[in-house]
Amino acid sequence: MTTHTIRLHNIAQVKDFVNQCSGCSFEITLSSGQAVINAKSIMGLFGLDLNAPIVLRTEGEGEELAAFLKEVGKYIVETQD
Repeated sequence: MTTHTIRLHNIAQVKDFVNQCSGCSFEITLSSGQAVINAKSIMGLFGLDLNAPIVLRTEGEGEELAAFLKEVGKYIVETQD
């Protein structure tokens, strides 16, 4: 599992992020405060506070995970151990 903090500042970034997540076969979750949602759900993502940092957790591995992280790297502000 990998954990990162991301920031999404506008609707275009939210749409792009969800599209990137939707192409992955592994589980991806986002959390902010008490809320935990499936990152492939645009409605769920709009339920989060986009003004606060969002924690991204991925269950993938290998090349697919590396490709995903490369695509969403523009939104990652911090990588956690």
